[in-house]
Amino acid sequence: MNATELREKSLDELRELSKECRKELFELRFKHYTSQLVDTSSLKKARREIARIETVIREREIAQTAAE
Repeated sequence: MNATELREKSLDELRELSKECRKELFELRFKHYTSQLVDTSSLKKARREIARIETVIREREIAQTAAE
């Protein structure tokens, strides 16, 4: 999911998506440490997805405080 798609979502949806992605990252790390992970690049992809989501959340927080 790219940043433009993320910006269309509400703040609650973004926070829920962040939780889901963090859970997925945990599962990927667990598989990696037990040598069951086939695609190791999925770790990097998951971290970047979380970073995109957190960036959009932070942008909204900054915009909200600037509006006050």
